[in-house]
Amino acid sequence: MKARELRSIIPTIDTFKRYGRVKRVVGLMIESQGPESSVGDICYIQSKDGKKTIMAEVTGFKDEMIILMPYTNINEISPGSLVESLGHPLMIKAGPALVGKIIDPLGEPFDDTVLPRTMTSIETEAEPPNPLTRPPIHEKLEVGVRAIDGMLTVGKGQRVGIFAGSGVGKSTLLGMIARNTNADLNVIALIGERGREVREFIERDLGPEGMKKSIVVAATSDQPALMRIKGAFTATAIAEYFRAKGLNVMLMMDSVTRVAMAQREIGLAVGEPPATKGYTPSVFAIMPKLLERTGTNENGTITAFYTVLVDGDDMNEPIADAVRGILDGHIVLDRELANKGQYPAINVLKSVSRLMPHIVDRSHYDSALTVRDSLNTYLNSEDLINIGAYKKGSSPAIDRAIQNYQPILSFLKQRTDEKSTLEETAYGLVQLADKGD
Repeated sequence: MKARELRSIIPTIDTFKRYGRVKRVVGLMIESQGPESSVGDICYIQSKDGKKTIMAEVTGFKDEMIILMPYTNINEISPGSLVESLGHPLMIKAGPALVGKIIDPLGEPFDDTVLPRTMTSIETEAEPPNPLTRPPIHEKLEVGVRAIDGMLTVGKGQRVGIFAGSGVGKSTLLGMIARNTNADLNVIALIGERGREVREFIERDLGPEGMKKSIVVAATSDQPALMRIKGAFTATAIAEYFRAKGLNVMLMMDSVTRVAMAQREIGLAVGEPPATKGYTPSVFAIMPKLLERTGTNENGTITAFYTVLVDGDDMNEPIADAVRGILDGHIVLDRELANKGQYPAINVLKSVSRLMPHIVDRSHYDSALTVRDSLNTYLNSEDLINIGAYKKGSSPAIDRAIQNYQPILSFLKQRTDEKSTLEETAYGLVQLADKGD
């Protein structure tokens, strides 16, 4: 670095270190007298013997005390522990070297490899793009799943929710999409997963083929609430970095419900009142701030799939309702279909892609409507058909629906190792619709 550049940098360097002392710890909350800091700043807390440093974040203030939330366990903290403020929010390293890596919410690889020093430092929290700089979505994105490409076509830069109860196949569907999509890069956030499931998802659902073009950010359920929230923001920040480079990025987050639960833990700890079904107001404030960061901008796109774990298969529970109102479409996984052995268990009648009419050609869209109508007609008459109360010829529409039902099911079913291109799916859909004419 040249002397002239050094002279210009020196006046901007903050040469002061700011310290405080721990006064009280209550549950998740650490109260410290000082140091001078702002909400979101990172602090280091020294253990009593000085051998361990615990990272924490400023989340609020109370009676001239600083309220901190830890990123790790706090067993070594004691009254009077030294607190040092870094004076800036959490920063992580981003760059092509992350591709193929599994990292934690702080951006550190789980395999303890050292990342190149030349990587770019970025903040995990950022403002969503200006609405007027978001180009309209006109281009289709192939995900390799017939039920989605055919009936719920997704555009580059669209944000879609995958809604399901536990054990219906959300992670398996994400793995299929990650392996089969033609996006340039996958960024996968596993938030609040069991430790066992992280490796299983990587090896079984994602596989070596999917891992080659993926970055996985994992925050397991045993980690503190703040760490789980940062996992979601870190994955989004990495996706934003590659979008700025002009790439078409696929962001997959499993699950946004656990992000909301982690934010509820923090909200209750800092004294927020529980509002809707125990969720604090900050939960509903953080959702749009996180979800609106994806989508299109003037450089590239982030197509996002967010899984939503619905309690008791109730699609109208508070988080599901809030997320559905923000996103550009929703895919509903039906437990009844899964019990019948239909995988992926996508209920196309309850699902919608709001951008599909604007990104597919007329024949594709009309064929999807025809197939949807035929499937709906059959399901509405299924009880009559099964008990033999329907007489053939009574309704031409029901006759067509009965004739097409099994071909439609075959079209919607797909093995996890099976890939279907967008062109093959569109052609098959048109052929299926023509059978009913």
